[in-house]
Amino acid sequence: MIYRRAISADIDAIFVVRFAVKENVLSNPARVTHQMCEDYLDTLGRGWVCEIDGRIVGFSYAAKADHSIWALFVLPDFEGRGIGKALLTLATDWLFEIGSQCVVLSTEANTRADRFYLAQGWTRGEMKDGVEVRYELKRNAKS
Repeated sequence: MIYRRAISADIDAIFVVRFAVKENVLSNPARVTHQMCEDYLDTLGRGWVCEIDGRIVGFSYAAKADHSIWALFVLPDFEGRGIGKALLTLATDWLFEIGSQCVVLSTEANTRADRFYLAQGWTRGEMKDGVEVRYELKRNAKS
């Protein structure tokens, strides 16, 4: 497994991963654009990928404006190998390095992702809306 910063040339493979997931499926795939992914590489945040044998099997994005995890996805066939945990750590570590005191995210409630963030030490908060729950990780909780 190779973890590295995402680059523009990775975006098509990132979309392959994003559209392959079985949970948190985009109801309208047009809502996430190539340009958005490009902007979150450096301008609005930072992205990382995990490669196995030259194939991108997972990715994460951190958004600096709201100190959040904008995206974290792993191909279904590669789940359970620690890829999501490593990508999440890359994103949260970067946000803490640039001064974030608390990192937030939201995910669909009562899913494996919901249980995953709880297992990683995140604090489960209120429902964001009727579907998603908010999570936060404080800087000192990472130590």
